[in-house]
Amino acid sequence: MTTDFGRPNLSTSGPSADAESPARREKEFEPADQRRGVLKAGDSFVIFDRRGDLRQSLHSEHGFFHRGTRHLAGLELFLNGSRPKLLSSAIKENNVLLTVDLANIGGPDHPEADSLHLFRSRFLTPGVLQEKIRCTNYGTVEAPAEIALRLSADFADIFEVRGIPRQARGETKAAVAGNREILLRYSGRDGVERRTRLYFSPPPDLILKDRVLFRLEIPPQGATTVSFCILCETGDEQRRPEDWESALERTESSLRKALARDADIYTANELFNDWLRVSRNDLHTLFTETRDGPYPYAGIPWFSAPFGRDGILTALAYLWINPAPARAVLSFLARTQALEDDPSVDAEPGKILHEARSGEMVATGEIPYACYYGSADATPLFVILAGEYFKRTRDCETLETIRPAFERALEWIARYGDRDGDGFVEYLRRSPNGLRNHAWKDSCEAYFHENGDLAEGPIAPCEVQGYVFAARKAAATLFRAWNEPERAEAEEEKAEALRRQFEEVFWDEALGMYVLGLDGEKRPLRLRTSNPGHLLWTGIVSRARAETVAESLFQNDLFSGWGIRTLSSRSPRYNPLSYHNGSVWPHDNAVIAAGFARYGLHDKVLRLLTALFDASLYVEDRRMPELFCGFPRRPEQGPTLYPVACSPQAWAAAVAFWLLQSTIGIELDAHRRHVLLNRPLLPPFLERVEIRNLTLPEARVDLLLERHPNDVGVKVLRREGDVEIVVVK
Repeated sequence: MTTDFGRPNLSTSGPSADAESPARREKEFEPADQRRGVLKAGDSFVIFDRRGDLRQSLHSEHGFFHRGTRHLAGLELFLNGSRPKLLSSAIKENNVLLTVDLANIGGPDHPEADSLHLFRSRFLTPGVLQEKIRCTNYGTVEAPAEIALRLSADFADIFEVRGIPRQARGETKAAVAGNREILLRYSGRDGVERRTRLYFSPPPDLILKDRVLFRLEIPPQGATTVSFCILCETGDEQRRPEDWESALERTESSLRKALARDADIYTANELFNDWLRVSRNDLHTLFTETRDGPYPYAGIPWFSAPFGRDGILTALAYLWINPAPARAVLSFLARTQALEDDPSVDAEPGKILHEARSGEMVATGEIPYACYYGSADATPLFVILAGEYFKRTRDCETLETIRPAFERALEWIARYGDRDGDGFVEYLRRSPNGLRNHAWKDSCEAYFHENGDLAEGPIAPCEVQGYVFAARKAAATLFRAWNEPERAEAEEEKAEALRRQFEEVFWDEALGMYVLGLDGEKRPLRLRTSNPGHLLWTGIVSRARAETVAESLFQNDLFSGWGIRTLSSRSPRYNPLSYHNGSVWPHDNAVIAAGFARYGLHDKVLRLLTALFDASLYVEDRRMPELFCGFPRRPEQGPTLYPVACSPQAWAAAVAFWLLQSTIGIELDAHRRHVLLNRPLLPPFLERVEIRNLTLPEARVDLLLERHPNDVGVKVLRREGDVEIVVVK
């Protein structure tokens, strides 16, 4: 099965960039072709239009990117002097191979229209793009076919492409063209040379620094193939062209092995299966091998890098399917944890990474994101993930390895997170070029007062207090496993003290929910937002208030019909086209659904699952985007797309799995050696769900869930090893 990425995309141009915060996502950007395709491998990705062309423009997302630099900005195909006619364009379901069918236009002195067929195929390995172009003559006489490629390279930094201005650039060296290759070079201001090498086979008839030409004569019913390879090199890197067949087979074989380690889900609804398949393949596209294992890079194009918060939440969502990404995330974030106080990158000892970047602008210090720590929530989330991973795997070795980082994270929460000693974790930007806001809603206008005035820091977001509560609970569990009961009790006491204080300070009866946060003067930000839904996931909320919050989240000012908005439509800064002030984020809704499940609010879990599944039926390729606009749902129409959302995007791809987990109430506990299904439910559109290859250490099971009028039946199809299936109804 292949995935067609040619369906119409209704996105429009986005808002302008915020000069104060270069990392802000809302930027001036017009995609060169809104219906685009993506291939990714390691620290490389390529974005192209439906023809397979890279259409150059400084602020176009098109290009072949490697390690934060666009090594090739333009690659356009011509046949006999014209752009060939597009017939079809598809990316293989596993996201590895692009294929495009094209035909000639025809005209005076040219073969008859549609008599020449071009078949374009392309795949990517780290730093290497390979392409073949087969030209077939379906005419009755020999036909001339001039295949031309127009090339351009700007070696633009990814942040430069995003619209961040630069005062100076490095030196672009003169291109060197040989018999069958072109060498493009750029010496950056960071002292690093970046090179793009292009190799052609057979040797072109004409090769210049910015174009090549193959003059072919193709007999009737005959075919000729030309191919080329594009290699990206940074500094001392050296690459050579690879054999097409062996490189493609190695890539697909590696992917097959990775997929085989996952639990596999098959349902009675083929449309839901499509959503699961696309999501799983997108996650494996974004899983990037590091020395610590497969880290989920956040999203393409702008966030193809390790992000702390994104990686943790993606790993949590996928933990029941496969714990390996969680282990990689914990190990990577422990290794990159801040050890010193460095205001220039918002770092403090024990703080967990916000993001890690490479590229020229990072190396020169034009932006602070080589290792940037502007996140108040990644540190408690790291502790939560450690606890959940241990419960899922009982992997004592990994936990012992990361334990020093775990201890430092708890110290950061107490010493640096709570900077004024009031019992709450707050943040204040110290880096002049860093993010203004250090919670998941990190755009500049996300935190404000009910009159619309922006809030001044330090700011204590409500959901971060919930994360700290859950982190304390997780720490208590781990300290008990480490046979340190006194420390476990101390963490429990701190968690309960935080719960009592939080309820007293953050609850607002008139809002019917918790306030968004506290500003630097401890004034509440009295706004109705999605953030309190995260509190249910952490367990900090009393049961009575959990039900009140849940009801509030489904009122019309917050629930759009496609999901819960980030901000109430009654707010003075509400904008359904904004990044955080009225849009709908799928991952946000998945966290909230997990909170509903925690409190037994199963009808509301089903409502969110249904809304987002419905949205998946409308979005291109069933690929859940980073976010979509918050306009109310209209009959027989899909959600309005956000113009510059990342796609694929890791935590959006993980949503389907987290929502399904919340719906069927499944938990895996390696210590108790059981798979628990706590009050499983299935919506009407899922009559049957089969889960294969669920693993615990030295055990695996296959389960079948079937929907009945009043409950869900659970059958064990296979059981290997010591594992118990526990169903609570």
